[in-house]
Amino acid sequence: MSPDTSPILRVAGVSKTYAETVAVKPLSFALPAGSVTGLLGGNGAGKTTTIGMVMGLIEPTTGTIEIFGREFLKDRYHALGRMNFESPYVDMPHRLTVRQNLTVFGRLYGVRGVADKIEELAGDLALKEFLDRPSGRLSAGQKTRVALAKALINEPELLLLDEPTASLDPDTADWVRAHLEDYRRRRNCAILLASHNMAEVERLCDRVMMLKEGSLVDDGSPAELLARYGRGNLEDVFLDVARGRGNGAAA
Repeated sequence: MSPDTSPILRVAGVSKTYAETVAVKPLSFALPAGSVTGLLGGNGAGKTTTIGMVMGLIEPTTGTIEIFGREFLKDRYHALGRMNFESPYVDMPHRLTVRQNLTVFGRLYGVRGVADKIEELAGDLALKEFLDRPSGRLSAGQKTRVALAKALINEPELLLLDEPTASLDPDTADWVRAHLEDYRRRRNCAILLASHNMAEVERLCDRVMMLKEGSLVDDGSPAELLARYGRGNLEDVFLDVARGRGNGAAA
């Protein structure tokens, strides 16, 4: 039997409108296993709304989302245990210790041997020294590592990341990116990444989708986008798209 090569995530004609405001215009893309796709765009471009729809937190106005081959809104429990989300902007309950928080999430995801899994993640992500500290007493870097542990506790095949290294110092941010790269290689995980950090996107992503005012205005590998706009880095491409200039599809 040949291996299943169907995309882990397929988004087809998905849009979101709030009253008279169009947050995301019809958007279509697919994520194969082992891929890292970046969502780039300014504030209000539709990145977080798109991730919210993929997570099932926001109901699309039009279109369909398939995860692991099934329509997500009709059969979400087929997918929920095989996907996860990480963002430094989502706090865990402050009074619970790191261990208690991870235990709760592990049980929610039905992780077997959750105590052993927490110990494994604590070793991988350098959490052991503060596992029994209240989450509200952690530094920004510690909170980010705990959020990553929560996102990986069920060993997801689809990982959604929203600004995963925001507000981190360069050393901690580099450490987090290296761990994500290693996890993707080991688990053949598909990752959808929203970020304003252009260096992060260039490093992690094999495909980049450029959003502006809810529309997909360009799409390609980092190398293709750099060549298309005649730029040396994605930050300059980002500025070209945001300001409607340059040689790409947004010009």
